[in-house]
Amino acid sequence: MYSLEVEKPDDWWEVEALYDLCFAPGREALSSYRLRDGVDPVAGLALVARDGDGILGGAIRFWPVRVGGAPTLLLGPVAVHPTRQGEGLGGLLIRDALHRAAHLGWVRVLLVGDAPYYGKFGFLRCDGVIMPPPTNPDRVLGLELRPGAWLGVSGDVTRLQ
Repeated sequence: MYSLEVEKPDDWWEVEALYDLCFAPGREALSSYRLRDGVDPVAGLALVARDGDGILGGAIRFWPVRVGGAPTLLLGPVAVHPTRQGEGLGGLLIRDALHRAAHLGWVRVLLVGDAPYYGKFGFLRCDGVIMPPPTNPDRVLGLELRPGAWLGVSGDVTRLQ
């Protein structure tokens, strides 16, 4: 059993250690990190999953960006500790966070990831959305939190600030 909580400032380095464990060295050199650098995650949408003993099992963060000028959430990273993978924790984090995002008034979400995995949550390829290079366009996926939210939205992904 896991509890999902909003990430607190004291959780930051523990979550960063989880991301270091789960992702390849140099993860911060990816194009999506240039959009996050110096920007705080969206309040209320950075979540941690802890087991009954308080041990971190997973985490998710979202960042504010613009797509062709339209405010958009950038999902990621989401990570589950290797000893906890296969338990559905990643899906729990994603579904809960997307529900919270919709409740906060966000209408669209963008990510760079594997379509077979994220397709289970409704993410589809975003043609016309241009992430900073080098990004494989086939991995640029989007989800509407409100019907029609992606209609007419295309262009470069830039920092919200």
